[in-house]
Amino acid sequence: MDTISPNIFVKDINQTIAFYKQLGFELIAHVPEAEPFVWAMMKCGNVTFMFQTFESLGNDLPDISREKGGSLLLYINIKNIRTFFDGIKNKVKIIHGLEKAFYGATEFSMLDNNGYVLTFAEDE
Repeated sequence: MDTISPNIFVKDINQTIAFYKQLGFELIAHVPEAEPFVWAMMKCGNVTFMFQTFESLGNDLPDISREKGGSLLLYINIKNIRTFFDGIKNKVKIIHGLEKAFYGATEFSMLDNNGYVLTFAEDE
């Protein structure tokens, strides 16, 4: 295996794109070619996320939860965590402040606009 690119289901893809742009992600692909989009891929450094609307699922994959957030935490390693934190802390909902974890990483956790937990970490 080489990489993982989660496909995250969301209610409002345009709000999600705008939210992740605040974090430094860029929109690199979307379907269809014109809005309203039902799927989008965003990338920041080596991190790639795909976002897809719940609506586009229709009756396919009924086992996928349609609940906000779900039981998923995305753990993202970054460089310059303190600068990144200072740049976004007033724009997002921080749920666990910047601190050094028992295993040595400096990290913080936030909620995205869909209720998913994002934990950013750096081995300083």
